[in-house]
Amino acid sequence: MNLITLAETHAGLAAQASSGRSAVTVHGGHEHALRQTVMALRAGEHLHEHEHPGGETTVLVLLGRLRLVTGAESRGAAPGDFLVLPERRHRLEAETDVAILFTNVVRPR
Repeated sequence: MNLITLAETHAGLAAQASSGRSAVTVHGGHEHALRQTVMALRAGEHLHEHEHPGGETTVLVLLGRLRLVTGAESRGAAPGDFLVLPERRHRLEAETDVAILFTNVVRPR
């Protein structure tokens, strides 16, 4: 599987979708501790403010530009940038059409 090709495909789907997003799980799932998802957002869309308690989450930007907003702090990211998402509340905003590899590991309770 080529993640860039998959990212380009889902960026195209997100551009056409009424929700402005498209995603596919490429590894793992709810029955696994590790889950990896290629997710695309159309420019101007965002993932609502949320948190990931009890887990670890990273984002690798594959295409486009996004912004990670945590409270009053924000950080831009471009292709190749790797972000470790905080466990506190945050949101992701698509500055351009963007595709990411979203990786989440849920710690056993």
